[in-house]
Amino acid sequence: MKTYYVYILQCSDLKTYTGITNNLSRRLEEHQNGLNKTCFTYKRRPLKLIFHQEFNDVEQAIYFEKRIKKCSASKKHALANGDFDLLQILSECRNATHSKYKN
Repeated sequence: MKTYYVYILQCSDLKTYTGITNNLSRRLEEHQNGLNKTCFTYKRRPLKLIFHQEFNDVEQAIYFEKRIKKCSASKKHALANGDFDLLQILSECRNATHSKYKN
């Protein structure tokens, strides 16, 4: 059974990059060495791995990666720090038209 990893990197400019791979150490090395000049991380090195999650099912890994990519940097950092209370707060809708604000 293959293992897949969803990971979050923190770039030198404090932006985040989320990716998926089946070989985490190889992929991190590729990012750090700047093998792809068109990659988001190329000009933002050095990079720091701040989060990774292991999956046995590629479909679950892809789903999780897509969900994370839509998150704000604040949510990504809360996830990386294991601050699930903050993650929940950041995930709450604060739009005045939200159903919880209606009478």
